[in-house]
Amino acid sequence: MTINRTTIGFRVVFIIKIITMYSKVKIFGHPVHPMLVAYPVAFYTATLVCYIAYNSNANLFWFKVAVVANIAGAAMAAVAAIPGFIDWLFIPSDARAKKTGLFHMVCNVLALVCYGVVALMECKKWGDANPKLGLAIPLTVVGFALTLIAGFLGWALVQKHHVGVDEVARN
Repeated sequence: MTINRTTIGFRVVFIIKIITMYSKVKIFGHPVHPMLVAYPVAFYTATLVCYIAYNSNANLFWFKVAVVANIAGAAMAAVAAIPGFIDWLFIPSDARAKKTGLFHMVCNVLALVCYGVVALMECKKWGDANPKLGLAIPLTVVGFALTLIAGFLGWALVQKHHVGVDEVARN
């Protein structure tokens, strides 16, 4: 794209380089990663809320909902990570978005590890009459905080660095 500008009789030409960082994994032209990320966020939130509810009232229903939400969140995070990683691979290495994307990915992987560990610990207690939570709440709090940070970084990738935005369609 070239922009011409005249200043006090002198003609100055500015050349703007547009780096296309639109998504490589799409369905009908729409990026897949943003479609999937809402699921682990929702399941992670439900996991934390249900573990807190179980901890406060010892109703086994909340424990079982937490375990199911935890497993679903970890599974959907793994699914969402695949197109996210592919999109990250195609961000130019000299772009600032590459580093932001790396931090986004690390936060998400660490959150997945937290929720994965909790899922492995708690699913073994499915049949217990009065399961003890142990580290379930602290690990889900850490995982949830990491998910919030990753969400902010994902927002920055789209809004600040325009990753996933088709510049040609936008203009």
